[in-house]
Amino acid sequence: MKQSKTTGISFFERNLTLWVILCMVAGVLIGKFLPAIPAVLAKFEYAKVSIPIAVLIWLMIYPMMMKVDFASIKHVGKNPTGLYVTWVVNWLIKPFTMFGIAAFFFYVVFKALIPPDLARDYLAGAVLLGAAPCTAMVFVWSHLTRGNPAYTVVQVATNDLIILVAFTPIVALLLGVGGITIPWNTLFLSVFLFVVIPLTGGITTRNLVIKNRGEEYFNKSFIPKFNNVTIGGLLLTLVLIFSFQGEIILQNPVHIVLIAIPLIIQTFLIFFIAYMVARKLRLPHDVAAPAGMIGASNFFELAVAVAITLFGASSPAVLATIVGVLVEVPVMLFLVKIANRTTAWFPVKQSIKTV
Repeated sequence: MKQSKTTGISFFERNLTLWVILCMVAGVLIGKFLPAIPAVLAKFEYAKVSIPIAVLIWLMIYPMMMKVDFASIKHVGKNPTGLYVTWVVNWLIKPFTMFGIAAFFFYVVFKALIPPDLARDYLAGAVLLGAAPCTAMVFVWSHLTRGNPAYTVVQVATNDLIILVAFTPIVALLLGVGGITIPWNTLFLSVFLFVVIPLTGGITTRNLVIKNRGEEYFNKSFIPKFNNVTIGGLLLTLVLIFSFQGEIILQNPVHIVLIAIPLIIQTFLIFFIAYMVARKLRLPHDVAAPAGMIGASNFFELAVAVAITLFGASSPAVLATIVGVLVEVPVMLFLVKIANRTTAWFPVKQSIKTV
């Protein structure tokens, strides 16, 4: 996939919002005029998991997991302050602010526009986004803010491991508070399918390729082969999901905008919480900026996958997670600009190099 020389972000990543919109339109048109296609695909499922969507989501997540060097975990005790900021914001603040903001808008501000049953489903989708901090795209945001790449790897690797134990109880708690009962075994199945399996596959592949061909080959030749796979999997997943979602969207087109509002507010809030705490702690900018980016952005691939597993591909909860994909890139690029224009807020000193 061609990379921009000035930004380091690929053409598809830079225009991801446009591609998402096009896939939304294509999916809705398929659902409206070729309903037999989603009807046939819907039959291929096991334990309420859509097999076609599961395969596409694995194609998205597996290459991401290969990028993370979990051997970096051994450095977790060196200069841990930036990691504390990441962990606290991602797991003790972000899921709960997402729940509060989304509930306030869906149940109070938009009460006259969104029926209670849809509000509950949209809240569920927002909760899934809030409980899944970014894993892959944060490497792009870190690069664009001139973040410390070694430290970013540790931040992402530890978050991936925390997801294994924290995602399920946090989601179950917040959905329970929102009046949505979710079987724990279904949540555990989702984490196993869409975190444990691709994580294990990614680690195994990374270790085998580096052992046989070396780390330079892995980073410069092997990983780039999967760039189109990741984006292609995402776009095909969106087409398929929106072919299931067509009727809901055609009946409630304005709801996409209504869902986007609390998601955007949450993104800015979490970024500035992490960013300003890092400033208060006098962390260097190349650690503070990625810390803010990890919290602000979402592991939307996981959120989409779990929403489909829990509620079905035609559920409005899935629509809420897809809106998260829609707003992610433009909002994060705007935050990149903010971070790059506020480097003077942070102490001028050497970057953390011991991680």
